[in-house]
Amino acid sequence: MIALISESRCAACGTCVRVCPTGVFDERPGDLPVIARQDDCQSCFLCEIHCPTDALYVDPDADRPATVDEAALAASGALGGYARALGWNRGRMGGTAEDLTLHLRAASAVQAPP
Repeated sequence: MIALISESRCAACGTCVRVCPTGVFDERPGDLPVIARQDDCQSCFLCEIHCPTDALYVDPDADRPATVDEAALAASGALGGYARALGWNRGRMGGTAEDLTLHLRAASAVQAPP
């Protein structure tokens, strides 16, 4: 469940609002988005993966709202950690060698033997 929007990291770009399939966020022009419908979060991690500033934290274990410590999350590398584990970097796939999609795209470019 979405647990945090970091005020110090968020660029108010609206990406999380656009990628969320359940409309958890409300956009506020010129200001940070708001977690408006936290209980609707499916923990799909799309907002965290696509965030270009690693400003979001989705708690994979939470099934209800929980209090989180932003400083502890930042120190542990948890902010943006899920995206990095998938090989994404700053909201873009293909950012690291661990990106499985990079390997799949490369494999599909090579034709199979007859």
